[in-house]
Amino acid sequence: MTGHVMDRLLFGDNQFFGINHMSEEKARAGAMRFQKTQAIIDVLDIALAEGVRTFMCTTHDRIGEIVQHMKQDPAKYADFIFYPGMPYAHKYANAVTEDGYIGTLKRFLPQEGLLNAALRGGMSIANKDVEGLITLLVDAEMKMFEGMNTPVIFLQNVVVDLLLGLKFKDAFRIFADHCRSRYNAEPGFITMNLPLLLRVLAEQGVENPIVCANMNKIAFRMCGGLEGYDKALTEYPCRAIAMSIYASGAISPAEAIDWVCSQPRIESLVFGASSRGNIRNTVDLVKAADARYRKAA
Repeated sequence: MTGHVMDRLLFGDNQFFGINHMSEEKARAGAMRFQKTQAIIDVLDIALAEGVRTFMCTTHDRIGEIVQHMKQDPAKYADFIFYPGMPYAHKYANAVTEDGYIGTLKRFLPQEGLLNAALRGGMSIANKDVEGLITLLVDAEMKMFEGMNTPVIFLQNVVVDLLLGLKFKDAFRIFADHCRSRYNAEPGFITMNLPLLLRVLAEQGVENPIVCANMNKIAFRMCGGLEGYDKALTEYPCRAIAMSIYASGAISPAEAIDWVCSQPRIESLVFGASSRGNIRNTVDLVKAADARYRKAA
């Protein structure tokens, strides 16, 4: 079972929403720079021009504005791919404060499924039926991407790792089945504990999963270290995406990319950048490193 073939380079959205794991100052500067949605679109256009066409993003309200912009020019964005990651918890908290619970349901849920979703939600709460709640949340988050190319839908690491901690393993299969049946998309999972996640997904029958985790030369925020990750990736077939490859600035781009490209089991890498120079530099470094290791092989 091969499934969706991912691009080698994926573009992330941390830099747009004031997230920098090393520097609060840089995070604030990024948030200020990208207050206007057009500023984000400009960077995505640069990435697309440089051959980076897959955007791995949260379901932040601003992403909805980007989707609306792209719908106005379908020819330009015909090859553009979204990998939504959910849930974006702040969005719900803010919406409930503004609109109340019923208003929030109306705002986020697909119109055609509002009654169905309300029934599912009501049943879920009455029966503690988590399956209904999980599918409800996925549908709410996916509403903004209607009509766009979303071949992979990710469950964010906060939820993945919480479910792993609670040993609520069925949730992964429920999420996977719903992504496939309703959206014809593959499920993706972001985690801070790749060895444990891969074991649980295998137990649940989620075959050859798409998984995203911190993977870098110095084992920064890698639960189980390099050895644990290598063992898990060898034991469990999966399509691995490396994130935090620079270890929040502790490794130079050239050294970080060289290491990632030398790992045969890492299929893709996700990076964030906000200038043409940095995007092009990353693309060039990956091409050069891949050529080097393919030649060596």
